[in-house]
Amino acid sequence: MDWLPTTRKEMNDRGWDKADVILFSGDAYVDHPSFGVAVIGRVLEAEGLRVAIVPQPDWHGDLRDFRRLGRPRLFFGISPGAMDSMVNKYTAARRMRHEDAYSPDGRHGMRPDYPTIVYTQTLKRLYPDSIVIAGGIEASLRRVAHYDYWQERIMPSILIPSGADAITYGMGEKATREIVKRLMDALDSYDETLGYDEDGEAYCTSMTYRRICLDVPQTVYLADGDKMPTGKGVIRLHSYEECLREPRLHAENFRHVEEESNRMEANTLVQDRVVVNAPYPPMTTAEIDTSFDLPYTRMPHPKYKGKRIPAYEMIRHSVTLHRGCFGGCAFCTISAHQGKFIASRSKESIMREVRQLVRMPDFRGTITDLGGPSANMYMMGGRNTKACHGCVRPSCIYPAVCPNLNGDHAPLNDIYEQVSAMKEVKHCTIGSGVRYDMLLHDWHDERLNAEARRYTHNLITRHVSGRLKVAPEHTEDHVLMLMRKPSFTLFHRFKQVFDSECRKAGLRQQIIPYFISSHPGCEERDMAALSRQTQSMHLMTEQVQDFTPTPLTLSTTIFCTGYHPYTMERVFCEHNPEKKKRQKAYFNGTV
Repeated sequence: MDWLPTTRKEMNDRGWDKADVILFSGDAYVDHPSFGVAVIGRVLEAEGLRVAIVPQPDWHGDLRDFRRLGRPRLFFGISPGAMDSMVNKYTAARRMRHEDAYSPDGRHGMRPDYPTIVYTQTLKRLYPDSIVIAGGIEASLRRVAHYDYWQERIMPSILIPSGADAITYGMGEKATREIVKRLMDALDSYDETLGYDEDGEAYCTSMTYRRICLDVPQTVYLADGDKMPTGKGVIRLHSYEECLREPRLHAENFRHVEEESNRMEANTLVQDRVVVNAPYPPMTTAEIDTSFDLPYTRMPHPKYKGKRIPAYEMIRHSVTLHRGCFGGCAFCTISAHQGKFIASRSKESIMREVRQLVRMPDFRGTITDLGGPSANMYMMGGRNTKACHGCVRPSCIYPAVCPNLNGDHAPLNDIYEQVSAMKEVKHCTIGSGVRYDMLLHDWHDERLNAEARRYTHNLITRHVSGRLKVAPEHTEDHVLMLMRKPSFTLFHRFKQVFDSECRKAGLRQQIIPYFISSHPGCEERDMAALSRQTQSMHLMTEQVQDFTPTPLTLSTTIFCTGYHPYTMERVFCEHNPEKKKRQKAYFNGTV
């Protein structure tokens, strides 16, 4: 096993005098496909590049962590972490969380707030003409003007305060490969925009990027005033200053951003000088297999020996089957980052990873998850893909299941059964969220209905570790409508199925629902109604949270502006901290 180098000594051991790309990460370095910096590092390595990673650099003092590997030939990449840095650090009440899940031993203080800004500004001070490209979820969700809950105001694109040359948004493999190809061509041709270090060796500069990379799909850049994209295929958003003066315009902008994030043939967005190039089409099965089949060690770097990395503990014995989610939940960031179209791995790729997992020295027979953003969307998509090309719906299942959606659970049933049949696997649980509304839906096809029933039966009787977590989120229809979630009556139906399956199998299992308080549209009386309903059903309401406004979601836009972007109707939003606390108190019966 071999990790990507993180120190000068590790580079020297490989015989490298310098790297082609240096990635700075706000997370500890875990060489696993669930960690974005590891994915991009392995993707670049597979392109034949020398890639180094600097995990959790010290941004204080003499900045030696930013200097120790020198200047790369191509660019610096910024990966602030697998979670948004502010969500990772603070609760909805703006209190510090008890641990940082992506740091050794859960320690706080290993990364700054907004690492994208801090890391980029530092590198630009030290290496002013070198290329710095920001990626990861923090930059992705802040690619245009956005509401920042922790500063309580609308902020400009993170590209502006950071000073980065570009953002790669969403899942960045394809954009990164294209950027590398163009920059390598520039180095090979001795482009006139190249810089030269003290040894006379060429490196790519910001001018190199601006000359040849501005049109790379799924990237964001700052345009010069006389070179703004115009014409067909370009949507001009209200300016940042206009949004500050009139929040209603920010709500109007959001609808364009969400729709273009979830289209197969999207438009370019322009806000002031910020240009958001249209995304790449969804990854094919062959493309996503290539990414997951790279030679990950699946383990933390040896420098963390004897230390616990909480996020790794959660996923060390799990396997991701697909990316993307077509649920379109209003409070969720997945559609803004991964999109609604499902990119599924082949069964062969999945089984290769499972065989690697069961050979891990600490594997004791339990796979903790075979899933994705939603557990049961594997291999699903439009029957008629031409119809999907013109679709702008943010959700394929809300307010009703799209008649073009192929909701076949058979490929997923096949994966579960093949993995469970392995002699090394004693138990396989499903930890990802299950969309029970898809299990209860009438697909108007008896084979699909039968596969949904088979999935439901197998899930409940074979793949629950005593407690099945699902996410109805609320009980009141007018709140659920704003959340883009189905009626709570569906949860009643699913609980009946769950209880019935457990009785027949002689299993003592619980269903644990997730709920959210203080979501836009939710008042105290709605929480009182939720409390009454859940008590009458004898539900344990322990998986609960206060609504946290995260950048670039529908719910956050409503919370920030008071308007629903799709109807422009006013929506009640609870901003008072004491009243928010009172809403959450209904979960523990203290009201």
